[in-house]
Amino acid sequence: MKRIALLTVILAACSGAGSLAAITSRPTADPTTAATTAASSSSAPTTLPSTSTTTLPELLGLEYELVADKLPFPVQVTARPGGDVSYVVTKDGRVWALIDGKLGEDPVLNIIDRVRDSGEQGLLALALHPEDSGLLYVHYTGNGGQTVISEFRMTSDLAADAASERILLELPQPASNHNGGMIQFDTEGYLVVGLGDGGGANDTYGNGQNQETLLGGLVRIDAATGDAELFNYGLRNPWRFWISEGLVYVADVGQNEFEEVSVAAYVPGVNFGWPITEGLHCFKPSTGCDTAGLTLPVVEVAHGDAGSCSITGGLVYFGTAIPEIAGQYFYSDYCGGYLRSLLFVNGDVESEIDWNLEFGVPVPGRVTGFGHDVAGEMYVTTENEVLKLVAVR
Repeated sequence: MKRIALLTVILAACSGAGSLAAITSRPTADPTTAATTAASSSSAPTTLPSTSTTTLPELLGLEYELVADKLPFPVQVTARPGGDVSYVVTKDGRVWALIDGKLGEDPVLNIIDRVRDSGEQGLLALALHPEDSGLLYVHYTGNGGQTVISEFRMTSDLAADAASERILLELPQPASNHNGGMIQFDTEGYLVVGLGDGGGANDTYGNGQNQETLLGGLVRIDAATGDAELFNYGLRNPWRFWISEGLVYVADVGQNEFEEVSVAAYVPGVNFGWPITEGLHCFKPSTGCDTAGLTLPVVEVAHGDAGSCSITGGLVYFGTAIPEIAGQYFYSDYCGGYLRSLLFVNGDVESEIDWNLEFGVPVPGRVTGFGHDVAGEMYVTTENEVLKLVAVR
């Protein structure tokens, strides 16, 4: 097991004009309309959660175990629970098999020829069909800069046919940034895609509150027909979200001063507030902001907090090796590289943990994504490494 040495990385935050004024109150949750689920965060505990498991030694903390390095910008680890193979996505346009902690020598899927890998663009995420083991789905930036959501047929667990591509959604992008990224199947069998507001800065194209576009929200796609609908909106750049137990956790990248994590009931019509708000603050305080009907974040992270500049979500841990953290949502930051988690229970943040400050978990570098293997164990990706989170006991 390799412990990753502490590395502090602080990059310049996204530029943008204007100061922000604080919102003094947040609307009350209304689950019947999904108007909002904002809640105050509690302070981080000083002891780890307990478990009723009697066969495991006391959990003292977490650490990173190196799985693979020298990779071309890995962004995700994913798997079909109960399957035999996990998969690693690299932004250049390839998908790799991960079996028993070892990366395959040849890619499972190679679509470098049709992926624009530049800046925020590239192969951004992978999802596996929940019922048909022969199908996988990807979100990538096409050579023309467009968002592409495609299906590929697998010939085995270790190979997908690049020639079998069936494009479900192809959407022009007005700028090269704010492509969103994550795709995930929900419990109803729909493929959910996170899309940014079209790029630029300060909601240049006016898509954040525009319900006539698919940009700036979570989009639900019928994988059989390709029919797409705007499901939730008011997002700036949801690089990663996670659907679990009837909730959606969205880590939305901020503009001038604040990153945010929002948690809402997974129902249609949720408005996450951008560009009316950034975090818990008015984005343009000189014009005021009406927060009625908005779902405000449960966590905001100010730029500069532990080097924060661009939030990286995140998933809810559902493995069995570390039962003390079951149900906690983990997130990080591309610049700060911290590791934090929250437990959301009955419409409120019950607890938060800063794993770096409280338990000395090292900063691995610039965190690009999270993921899980076939057993539900959790992984973190950096610009060139895949790391597994393991218990210290």
